[in-house]
Amino acid sequence: MRMSKIKLKKGDLVQVISGESRGQKGKILSIDTAKYRAIVEGVNMVSKSEKPSAKNTNGGIVKKEGSIHLSNLMIVIDNKTARIGRVLDEKSNRMERVFKTKKEASK
Repeated sequence: MRMSKIKLKKGDLVQVISGESRGQKGKILSIDTAKYRAIVEGVNMVSKSEKPSAKNTNGGIVKKEGSIHLSNLMIVIDNKTARIGRVLDEKSNRMERVFKTKKEASK
């Protein structure tokens, strides 16, 4: 199955638009391009059990961010969700533009 080009990147502020964590906002920590999923700070928390190690001597159950599909995320610009696209300016440089307002996307 062919997926569309990824318009989000690490560090972008996004909002979850569907699923259990709907409405939550957070920064993208990492993106898995092969699986088309992202890990967002403080969103989709899952419980993982860890063995005792040098870092965590007790082990036990630890809460971590789980991955979420990129289609369930929308970028936040000026405290509003927006759809963005890439266009070329006069000097043939790529810039991101908000579709609704036709303005340059300043994150």
